[in-house]
Amino acid sequence: MSGFKPYPAYKDSGVEWLGEVPEGWTVIALKWLSPVFRGASPRPIDDPVYFDDDGEFGWVRIADVTASPDGYLYETTQKLSALGSSLSVKLEPGELFLSIAGSVGKPCITAIKACIHDGFVYFPWLSIDQRLLYRVFESGLCFGGLGKMGTQLNLNTDTVGGICIAVPPAAELSRALAFLDHETARIDALIEEQQRLIELLKEKRQAVISHAVTKGLDPTVPMKDSGVEWLGEVPAHWVVGPLRWYATIQGGIAKGKDYEGRETVSLPYLRVANVQSGFVDLTEVKEISVLESEIGRYSLRSGDVLMNEGGDNDKLGRGTVWQGQIEPCLHQNHVFAIRPNDLLSAEWLTAFTQCDQARSYFFLNSKQSTNLASISASNVMSLALPIPSVAEQKEILSRLNQSRVAHEELVNLATSTVEFLKERRSALISAAVTGKIDVRGWQPPAKAQAPELEQEAV
Repeated sequence: MSGFKPYPAYKDSGVEWLGEVPEGWTVIALKWLSPVFRGASPRPIDDPVYFDDDGEFGWVRIADVTASPDGYLYETTQKLSALGSSLSVKLEPGELFLSIAGSVGKPCITAIKACIHDGFVYFPWLSIDQRLLYRVFESGLCFGGLGKMGTQLNLNTDTVGGICIAVPPAAELSRALAFLDHETARIDALIEEQQRLIELLKEKRQAVISHAVTKGLDPTVPMKDSGVEWLGEVPAHWVVGPLRWYATIQGGIAKGKDYEGRETVSLPYLRVANVQSGFVDLTEVKEISVLESEIGRYSLRSGDVLMNEGGDNDKLGRGTVWQGQIEPCLHQNHVFAIRPNDLLSAEWLTAFTQCDQARSYFFLNSKQSTNLASISASNVMSLALPIPSVAEQKEILSRLNQSRVAHEELVNLATSTVEFLKERRSALISAAVTGKIDVRGWQPPAKAQAPELEQEAV
């Protein structure tokens, strides 16, 4: 890699993923460094007798591992009772384990007392610094040919034990691990900075939309009380009224209708999954059976505003303008089709439903259950809508589109930077654990202590 020299001499490792390794490094299978044992689960796993919120041992699930910010397990969503932990595999702080099912190949080091199920393996008597093995697993290269990363294809104790790694002499290993700890921490900080920038850009975009569709573009125009508490003041020359003054609403077709043997036709229809915020996802469009006499009742027209009736809270009221990409096309009953009149631009309605005030209205006027919400057609049509003239609607929408383009360019740039940094991080780890770069002479920058992945708990 740029900036780092290779070792002066290499030898063939005999292992495809390693390739050539530095002379003096030892190539060895994991099973000769430690037995590879599998976790265990109390059965049946959903029996509440095995769980206790005050239990001594956390119960590790793959979601707990993927949520780890730095490769260490600090907490779990559940804890086992004394009985539950006695029927599982207990790990003390500072032990390495690896997922072998579900999200295959995720390594983690415990920072708490925890129990692992049989979707994980661990290494009870590891005779090398476990951080090397963590980095090898983190690179992902060692799993080539054993099971596809991120799929349901499983590893097992034999395949993991058969993985060969290259172990440098102790002094070189310490230096390489310090190098990786420092460099990955530095890259992670840069990634976090870019991700914060992306979030700030999204917040800024949301604020721009909310201000434009409720206050307009001219900060000097007189304002008036909208008469709607959650909407606040609007420009004095705007009209405020319920959506039903400016549009009609069409309900969709319900799945599973029994037509009792009558002849039907199969047509494409849109589901909640198709209706995203600001666009229609046509990656997967399913079909539904309908009577010919019902086609007109459930058909979409170009210019309809599609709006989700329910789902997860973030999907409630989410919508976009239908451009007639598929003809004919129906919509399911969980997607409203709102048809504006000549006083209301479909794009204006879509923009307003994205603003903070409208999002709050939908949430407060919906029926809530666990992580799910739904809103009735009558509540949608009661949404208070600030309406400027059609010409002003177009002007504001044009300005919003210009800012959207600039915003997307900045977000895309930050996203590309994150991807580049992740690739750089992965390449750096792979090069270090296979000896493709020589970091024996590396020193932490002056006046800066090399950050650690995390101090190993004892």
